[in-house]
Amino acid sequence: MPNTGLPPAPGLPAPRLEELLAGAHVVSLPMRVKFRGIMQRESLLLRGPMGWGEFCPFPEYGDAEASRWLAAAIEAGWQGFPAPLRDSIPVNATVPAVSADRVAEVLARFGRVDAVKVKVAEQGQSLDDDVARVHAVRAALPAAAIRVDANGGWDVPGAVASLTRLAPVGLEYAEQPVPSIEGLAEVRSLLRAAGTPVLIAADESVRKETDPLKVARAGAADLLVVKVGPLGGVRRALDIVAHAGLPAVVSSALDTSVGIRAGLALAAALPELPYACGLGTVSLFESDITLDPLVADDGAIRLRDVAADAGLLERFAAPAERRDWWLDRLRRVHALLTPSIAE
Repeated sequence: MPNTGLPPAPGLPAPRLEELLAGAHVVSLPMRVKFRGIMQRESLLLRGPMGWGEFCPFPEYGDAEASRWLAAAIEAGWQGFPAPLRDSIPVNATVPAVSADRVAEVLARFGRVDAVKVKVAEQGQSLDDDVARVHAVRAALPAAAIRVDANGGWDVPGAVASLTRLAPVGLEYAEQPVPSIEGLAEVRSLLRAAGTPVLIAADESVRKETDPLKVARAGAADLLVVKVGPLGGVRRALDIVAHAGLPAVVSSALDTSVGIRAGLALAAALPELPYACGLGTVSLFESDITLDPLVADDGAIRLRDVAADAGLLERFAAPAERRDWWLDRLRRVHALLTPSIAE
């Protein structure tokens, strides 16, 4: 594992490749709406002695970055999760970069909604599209907390202009408005100087950095968005939050219920959980890999284990060439973890 300046999370020897391959299933799940530019989400599920783990770094990620996702999957399947402090996790609804007239349709899939994350800065769309989408959410849910996520899609002037225009809706925070840590710090400073009450959350600047604490040391964010897979597991994510000293929001990376279970484990183990978590994304799938998906009920998901269903694994099995691609990736990435996922 890359050096993060953190003490190593409690580890265990990485399972042999043959053991991982024996319990590996590659699936391709259809999406209800386009998300991150895709309509099919591929994932490699691993069955271990402690349960199921999910290895699903997006295809464009390199092997070194993907190694953290594999460490997280091994933690879930071979080590299990830390003891929980709570058994119910509040979650937000997620509205992709759909047209404003589809917002009500998307929100209807989530049941009760107390918080909403709205995707903005989508390539090929305009600020007017973002404003219309966010206003449609506010019109549908006058009392809900609204946060926007730009995935680093703006530059500094664009972020300041966009968030100034969106702020009157009442934004809880803006997630990763610009790509760099230096840019986040500048946006945060300019908004404060202008009296614009929008907090800044860092996502990619935590999970895609070799040093995930750099954003906290730079004073570039008011809170962190943490994801189990990209950070290398629940225990390592807990270490990062503890050392950062900032409030944290637990989110997912478009995971199946197996990955959501790991996110819930992190949210359940955090000493404080001040914000609703972005763990409701199973609702964006046409189907899941379990008969009892981890979806919100009355604005929250109760902590419980899940098991992949053999029939669904077969039904949504990826085509042979994609299965081979994922298994080849598993072999390469596994070599980076040997001999221990804690190193």
